[in-house]
Amino acid sequence: MNDLTENPPEGGAMGATGYRVLARKYRPETFADLVGQDAMVRTLRNAFATDRIAQAYMLTGVRGVGKTTTARLIARALNYTGPGSQNGPSIEMPAVGEHCAAILESRHVDVIEMDAASRTGVDDVRELIEAVRYRPMIARYKVYIIDEVHMLSKQAFNALLKTLEEPPPHVKFIFATTEIRKVPITVLSRCQRFDLRRLDAATLLAHLSRVAAAEGVAAEDEAVRMIVRAAEGSVRDGLSLLDQAIAHCGVSITGECVRSMLGVIDRARIIDLFEAIMSGDSAAALREIESQHAQGADPQNLLIDLADFVHWVTRLKIVPSAEADPDRSEAERIRGVRFAKDLSMAALTRAWQMLLKGLTEVRDAPDALAALEMIVIRLAYGASLPSTEDLLKIAREPGGEKPSPPPAGRPRQPSLPEDGEAGSAEVVSTQGALALDREPSRSEKKPPVQLFRHLRDIAAFVGEKRDVKLKGEIERYIRPVRLGEGTLEIALEPDAPTGLAGELARKLEAWTGERWMVSISNEQGEPPLRQQARAMRDSTFREVRQHSVVKAVLEKFPGAEISDVRDPDLPAPDLSDNSERE
Repeated sequence: MNDLTENPPEGGAMGATGYRVLARKYRPETFADLVGQDAMVRTLRNAFATDRIAQAYMLTGVRGVGKTTTARLIARALNYTGPGSQNGPSIEMPAVGEHCAAILESRHVDVIEMDAASRTGVDDVRELIEAVRYRPMIARYKVYIIDEVHMLSKQAFNALLKTLEEPPPHVKFIFATTEIRKVPITVLSRCQRFDLRRLDAATLLAHLSRVAAAEGVAAEDEAVRMIVRAAEGSVRDGLSLLDQAIAHCGVSITGECVRSMLGVIDRARIIDLFEAIMSGDSAAALREIESQHAQGADPQNLLIDLADFVHWVTRLKIVPSAEADPDRSEAERIRGVRFAKDLSMAALTRAWQMLLKGLTEVRDAPDALAALEMIVIRLAYGASLPSTEDLLKIAREPGGEKPSPPPAGRPRQPSLPEDGEAGSAEVVSTQGALALDREPSRSEKKPPVQLFRHLRDIAAFVGEKRDVKLKGEIERYIRPVRLGEGTLEIALEPDAPTGLAGELARKLEAWTGERWMVSISNEQGEPPLRQQARAMRDSTFREVRQHSVVKAVLEKFPGAEISDVRDPDLPAPDLSDNSERE
């Protein structure tokens, strides 16, 4: 890549007067300038060197990764007439050739750019097909660049197919789209496809730092990191935000200035809020929210930042080497490692799920700040709940050792009464599931209450009661929605037997000795257990097939097949489609 600090582009190839935004000023003019797309550049270089140039290219990727820019670079390479082009098209373009400037500025007579979003009909494509017959006026190839090609109508795609498969030798097509799944497979099969990737944080950080230096701007590392995080891998978004930061902050861009511009809060304060929540100190967490909101923090952005930090800590717990991520500040790395050691995986995953649900609540709430405070209170109390393992231990060993008291500042959980004592204690499962609302005394001789965390636990319990018919109907027809204390909300498959919900409620009450309410919900719920098991099995098969040992065995024994993959400690799941109903 060219050194921008030594040779900054001056208004592009034509040196246009007037201010140009950074996203245009620093638009790549050669493949060497194209950032983060090394795999595509290598493929094109080899194809041009061996004269294996496709008649059509499909460029896909998210916004701002360089699809249109790459299309113009390919058009420039196809029609390059500078040094090294004696034998035809060349991807190496050390100088500006006869057609380069006009192509890069989208004003060349033989390089036609078409916006499919505004010209979607079959008549527009017919005009294109009619023009394809004529040779280029001054260039080597006539190149058609169609942006957002997925917006073409079905009839327009069909009209283009024949020409796309066998175009005249002087015509090349280059398509760009952000919605590759909307492009018919008949079109994709006629194109050479390139997936342009989001830039990783380190590459985008280095690129924006070079641009800032070329503009004579001093930018703090933390400020550039915030811009990179907001850009989400898009070069154009990153340059646009840098442009805005220069206008907002002047020639010295600080972290505080960028935070003010983006409406985000200091990452260190996000970590302070996270620490207050995970220690169960809801009062301190609410005070921190009030302070951050007074400084302009948006409630939804606060939740997004919290979720991002939870994800970061969870990654550190699983992959300690993630500490070297250049996108993270020193405070995030040091404190994140400490949280990863101190917090359990159950607490982190529970916080993640609650934050995802909270994002929807904040977006839909009439008062976003009030919704945020309620979510943070739930998070703080949820952080101090015992784990599922602790609950099971308490339920099975009521006379055993009590769990250690919570740290100072955390809400104390109600304890179960000692053996022989009267009274009740409320216990909430960490998975949001039912089940222990009273610890009976020995004199009552009442069996322990059954703990259910998910519908699959109920299905297993029904299987233990040897009701094979009901177990099969649960797994095949019931879509779990919500499980609570003595309550189960479900959705039913269209072919579910009549009265299934009532039958399940009656039998659970008879078997557990507790009253159960099984209701039909309007929500869609999760897929039935049998579908979940089949999807998990298929996923496991795919993973196993990619394992190096399995690959070696299959290569050693041609014709061998994997018949089953399962945990040897668990019974094989019933994935048949046959109903067990009599």
